[in-house]
Amino acid sequence: MSYNLLKGKRGIIFGALDENSIAWKTAERAHEEGATFVLTNAPVALRMGTINTLAEKTNSEVIPADATKVEDLENLIEKSQEILGGKIDFVLHSIGMSINVRKGKHYTDQNYDWTHKGLDVSAMSFHKLMQTLHKKEAMNEWGSIVALTYMAAQRVFPDYNDMADNKAYLESIARSFGYFFGKDKKVRVNTISQSPTPTSAGQGVKGFTGFMNYAEKMSPLGNATALECADYTLTLFSDLTKKVTLQNLFHDGGFSNMGVSQEIMESMKD
Repeated sequence: MSYNLLKGKRGIIFGALDENSIAWKTAERAHEEGATFVLTNAPVALRMGTINTLAEKTNSEVIPADATKVEDLENLIEKSQEILGGKIDFVLHSIGMSINVRKGKHYTDQNYDWTHKGLDVSAMSFHKLMQTLHKKEAMNEWGSIVALTYMAAQRVFPDYNDMADNKAYLESIARSFGYFFGKDKKVRVNTISQSPTPTSAGQGVKGFTGFMNYAEKMSPLGNATALECADYTLTLFSDLTKKVTLQNLFHDGGFSNMGVSQEIMESMKD
């Protein structure tokens, strides 16, 4: 069902790789809700994924951009405004990568060059993006910027490795830059802390299936799906949440407030 929540709004969506990704689902739903937008990802990710299929489905253009390079972001933002015919109303940052995780390096034995690269891609890129948007005055008043995160930023999930640090930094950037974006431009900035979700990136984490099963048993409403996360993201892009900013919003079926569930207790019995 469509509610025309985003009718007339223009946006940029980062990170759509394939139909399993939250960014992909968000693009589909934003299109259904009346938005126009540009899709973007790093050139290497564009070669790996099927983003052109999504672009055709949503009548969108794809602009390659390495989010760690300011010149790429400048080009992306300028071209997006030209294509869309005006300033931007919403941006989704759905980017995350850890080479240490991908290569199986333990948290206590990191390759720091890889750590730095992962931090740049997963978190510092968010600051670079907002700084570029801010300097170019590319956002409309009451616009909305959202980044996706995970609760490992606050609690220990051993196999999440250095991505936990990346997400903690990402959330801090959202608060700090969100203050200035709010004061200067009336733009709101939030992060969504999503349930473990079987995206291409998520499934790269060691023990991911156990991760998901545990969260499902802990959460009174069960894990939130990629599509449900897309729906929640759209509410933050809409005018219904104009005074919500600097928040890390848990979208996890209640997991974040649980101590233990009956199902987990039952599984621990002798």
